[in-house]
Amino acid sequence: MSKRILCVDDEQNVLDAYRRGLRKLFQIETALGGAQALEMLDSENPFAVIVSDMRMPGMDGAQFLAAASRKAPDTVRMMLTGNADQQTAVNAVNEGKIFRFLNKPCPPEVLADALNAGIEQYRLVTAEKELLEQTLRGSIEVLNDVLSLASPAAFGNATRVRKLVSGICEKMGVENGWECEIAAMLSQIGCITIPPDTLQRHYQGEKLLRSEIEMIQSHPSVGRELVSHIPRLGSVADSIAYQNKCFDGSGLPDDDLMGAAIPLGARILKVALDYDAAQWGGGDEFDAMSQLRDHAKRYDPDALAALREVVGIRESLERQEIALRELAPGMSLAEAVKTGDGMVVVAKGQEVTPALYQRIRNFSRHRKIVEPICVFVCVAVAATC
Repeated sequence: MSKRILCVDDEQNVLDAYRRGLRKLFQIETALGGAQALEMLDSENPFAVIVSDMRMPGMDGAQFLAAASRKAPDTVRMMLTGNADQQTAVNAVNEGKIFRFLNKPCPPEVLADALNAGIEQYRLVTAEKELLEQTLRGSIEVLNDVLSLASPAAFGNATRVRKLVSGICEKMGVENGWECEIAAMLSQIGCITIPPDTLQRHYQGEKLLRSEIEMIQSHPSVGRELVSHIPRLGSVADSIAYQNKCFDGSGLPDDDLMGAAIPLGARILKVALDYDAAQWGGGDEFDAMSQLRDHAKRYDPDALAALREVVGIRESLERQEIALRELAPGMSLAEAVKTGDGMVVVAKGQEVTPALYQRIRNFSRHRKIVEPICVFVCVAVAATC
């Protein structure tokens, strides 16, 4: 955990006094004014506490701490000023979201106690954040593994779509692209409620009964319900719910949302899902892209343009045939892995995760797996679509 303290003032003699008085107790660094301090906040090694003077030319302490809260939201912020009027305190608290407000001159023992309290607060904040991130990551991994085991076809679809979504987010410069990627990973989690044979025929583009169509249409709302219970994934749950909503307002859910009002993650998912469906339904990359362009009103134009860039430089999949013993996690399947009696163990197009690899190995102990197994080896090439 970081114990670095950043002291900010416009007078060098004050900063020198900080160093002399605190260096034996804390790891002290100083900045002459707010502009220099903001540059120091770009360091990869974070500060636990910032102590800033209020009265500084150009950028006062409240303005600086407000900017610092955006750059380093976890860092604890304190104000030290000789001006103790009420409005100064109000501005500092409201704009800078400070942890302590201290008057100058501040006795050394009072400042040291405040800094120790700030370091402890930073420890609590970062520890809670780390716990939440680990819990979040673990929850996503569990759901992903459940999907891979319960519905290999749905997992394969989500795996392919995630790669597209990642590329689209990069091209669009999406700020929270990780949310879109998680939405893609979990976009098909609601499919665990759908019979595997129905789901397989859906992904293959075969005709379904009306009752089966209703099941397929309901899976985004089921997925939303499952994901909404995970902390910090509210926007991800909304993207999953609206993955079949068209930019022009058509599609599901049947409500008034359209255009930019639809969650960005859902708009990106819609483009990626439809491209994947067109390609894996039998068409090549050019045909799939042409189908989307023919119905351009259904898609966010920025997401569609980004998809075109993503498939413009892609990985060409070179097909190889291998023995079961040569199969390893990380490989992509060119054809479904089946048992001798035709049962699909893992659908084509999926990346073999450790869980799926174990599934195949377990099946092979009791039932014959058809060999050779067809996999893809990727080679980067320029596309022509």
